[in-house]
Amino acid sequence: MNVDAERSGRPGRALVERDAELGAVEAALKELTGSGDGAAEPRTGGVIAFAGPAGVGKTALLAELRRQAAGRRCTVLFARGGEHEQGVAFHVVRQLLQPLLAAVGEDEHRRILGSWYDIVAPAVGLVASPDAGAPDPQGVRDGLDWLVTRLAVEYAPVVMVLDDAHWADAESLDWFTRFAPRAQDLPMLLAVGYRPEDLSADAADFRRLAERQGSRPHLLAPLTPAAVVRMVRDVLGEEAEDGFCRECWAVTGGNPFELVELTAKIRDQEIKPQSANTTELRGLASRVRDNGLLDRLERLGGSATRLAWAVAVLGTEATPALAASVAALSGAETAELIVKLGDARILARCTAREDTVEFLHPLIATAVYRAIPGAMRVAMHGQAAAAVLNAGLGAAAGGRHMLEMHPEADTWVVEQLREAARDYLRAGAPDAARRCLERALREPPVLEDRAAVLFELGCSTSLTAPATTVNHLRAALEEPVLDPALREAITVRLAQAYGHSGRMDEASRVVAAEAQRATSTRTRLRMQADQFMWNAFRADEPDSPARSRRLARLVEHLSGRGLAERYLLGLRAWDAVLRGEPAADALRFAEAALGSGLSWTDDNWGFEVPVLVSLTFMYCDQPGRAEELVREGLRIAHRVGTSTPAQWAAVGTLVQTLLAGGRVAEAQQVAQAYGHDGTTPSAVVYPDAQLVYGELLLARNLHREAGRQLAAVGRRLEARGIRNPSWCPWQARLSQALSPNDPDQAAELADEALRRARQFGTDSAIGQALHNAAAVARGPQRISLLAEAVSHLERSPAAYDLALALIDHGAALRRIGLPQDAGELLYRGLEGALQCGAEALAGRARDELSAIGLRPLQLRADETYALTRQEQAVAERAARGLPDAGIADALGLAETEVARLLSGVYRKAGTNREGLARMLPEGDPRQR
Repeated sequence: MNVDAERSGRPGRALVERDAELGAVEAALKELTGSGDGAAEPRTGGVIAFAGPAGVGKTALLAELRRQAAGRRCTVLFARGGEHEQGVAFHVVRQLLQPLLAAVGEDEHRRILGSWYDIVAPAVGLVASPDAGAPDPQGVRDGLDWLVTRLAVEYAPVVMVLDDAHWADAESLDWFTRFAPRAQDLPMLLAVGYRPEDLSADAADFRRLAERQGSRPHLLAPLTPAAVVRMVRDVLGEEAEDGFCRECWAVTGGNPFELVELTAKIRDQEIKPQSANTTELRGLASRVRDNGLLDRLERLGGSATRLAWAVAVLGTEATPALAASVAALSGAETAELIVKLGDARILARCTAREDTVEFLHPLIATAVYRAIPGAMRVAMHGQAAAAVLNAGLGAAAGGRHMLEMHPEADTWVVEQLREAARDYLRAGAPDAARRCLERALREPPVLEDRAAVLFELGCSTSLTAPATTVNHLRAALEEPVLDPALREAITVRLAQAYGHSGRMDEASRVVAAEAQRATSTRTRLRMQADQFMWNAFRADEPDSPARSRRLARLVEHLSGRGLAERYLLGLRAWDAVLRGEPAADALRFAEAALGSGLSWTDDNWGFEVPVLVSLTFMYCDQPGRAEELVREGLRIAHRVGTSTPAQWAAVGTLVQTLLAGGRVAEAQQVAQAYGHDGTTPSAVVYPDAQLVYGELLLARNLHREAGRQLAAVGRRLEARGIRNPSWCPWQARLSQALSPNDPDQAAELADEALRRARQFGTDSAIGQALHNAAAVARGPQRISLLAEAVSHLERSPAAYDLALALIDHGAALRRIGLPQDAGELLYRGLEGALQCGAEALAGRARDELSAIGLRPLQLRADETYALTRQEQAVAERAARGLPDAGIADALGLAETEVARLLSGVYRKAGTNREGLARMLPEGDPRQR
């Protein structure tokens, strides 16, 4: 085994007893690049992994893979994990990608990354826009997926090699592990080497990487005695005696690295390879493992030792210039010593990059670093920090060394660590930012800066651990020196941390206290806005109606001039929805709240109110308008974590969606998996968690249990003055639960739900309430209510509810002997159910059609939801304010046909009639 060749990637002596592994390498590269006979073949990649203890030959195999890949004209990307760089976020990612990115300019970077540029640029070491925010970690991983996928296609075939993966930084290893399954569908081979015993407990997913890709990692075994005989005689000559060779195997355990070092030492000391000299081998082998290397280093002199120490401290970022600076050597002397250390088998003669300095083997690097005296090691890390910062490598590179320095109350260190934390946050690495800021606190900062550092520390954990954030922010508020603007920012973040942890009452109290002490009108208004918001989310709010009255009075004269006013108007819009006030009023407040825009990612304001404004449009029959506003906000809310209001809302929505599609068993599985068993969370969530559970029980025909849950929902919401049946139709659902055993009470509840729906005024709410009233009615009244429900739902974007009402209306007409009228409704309901993906509902429509002797016709698949020419024509006229009769006259259609066409428009455009005027001028709905 030729270690120099293995490090350089150049062909050397054959790798002993690695035929199976080399065969796997050849097969993987052939799969990636084709047979090479000129025939066009589909190229596919995957993962190949080599595992084993230190010195067993993983690096040699990966070097051979790189050599063969280069020979097949592959683009080879290489990185190595560093024992002392594990805390440097995206260190491995940058090693992999920067050689490719460095070959082109910023214009090409922006072309390749497109809209991902500002999200991904900091992670890969590019310069981000000055106003780029702090992305969430998942967004960075998604952007890296996009970048590497694109590079894999543009530079195909690509071989990405990661050596010493057990030392890779957590952010890079997490991305690498999640990305790996994609390699099978790309012209890309991922090759990795690692020590299983040195993987952290957090690397469980990486351990399973090879298994997920369909094959186990290649576990490298020690060399057999026969292989050791071959290697010893290759170095020491064929005259090496069998007994001597067997003793070489015994003292090294067949470890290739130790064997190479041992034979080199035997050769240097001119020991004859005879059985009579085997007693000297154990001493030599012991020095190989322990201090033999250090003795060899000391014999090279003090300058060589300092240079080796400097390279060990710098790690994978070591260059001749940086090493010279840290070791206090001249450039010429450094160049001579690098050659000298290479001849002594301490440094590698050739490296992956010409401008770097590397040790011959990671075991040597570890031994040299640990041999540096403690005080000297700390001092050299200080020199390294200054050197990398002066070289323009950035605060994060310097921060890594500052973490190893002793605290000395140095303001420069504090500022550099804070800057490093900001860089990490911009790169989507909050854990790395947290480590820097915790170290900055230990420096410590001057009194005037301590609150700011605590605030930044709290911000670094706000998306990943809201509960942890609370302690840092409370400590920041208690600091004696606190700027008013910083105090406001800390208070807002503290309230958000409480809220995201489900502690709404504490969130409300902290902003209420700040509102009382504020001397600035602007600050007071801001705190009032946040207080109203967090109270709106409280499930235990003591006097919700009084809060609504105060909010209504406060916004009477607001025009939306600033963000605080727009947030208050947004809260007023949602409060109007909850209390069932006319939808037109809620929409008016929502439009005023939008004003010049509400940011989802403003660090000082949060995403909650923009989400509520979006939901206002949703419940006011303008879901198309809501969708364009809500997507990004909900994505950010989801990042807050598990067992939070955001997760309650997501799971509740999923359960309702599955129930709407008739997938009751699947909805039950989801509810059980996430613990949605009727427990009421401490925060108000949308949809109401207990209502969703009641709906699930109702779908399973557990009427009594559903009735108890839904009655409890009613008592809770009535006490808070929340009465909108569109948002929380507890009365309608309770009437269905009571209908089998108490039809009179069921009818009363249905009538009250209908009254409230008419007060709110949207066609979807009225149509749903009419449909529910029909479900508990008897005789001719049922037919009349269903017909009216269909009429309202046709004027709304509620596609599923319309399909359900059409099928129920058709079924009712069939039962009273009107098959022709029933058939038309059932055909329309079947088409709507299929478009909604509601297979169970579609199956019921088919059964009803069969019962009257009709066969379901071949339906038009309307996958694009494009408007037909007639729909476009009626939509344009409706947007200009023409009534149905006027549209019918203008187009020569029956008024009933106009109503039917408009119903399709509302579903496809995602709005009601009032919203058409806004939707159509922005572009042809056929393009939506």
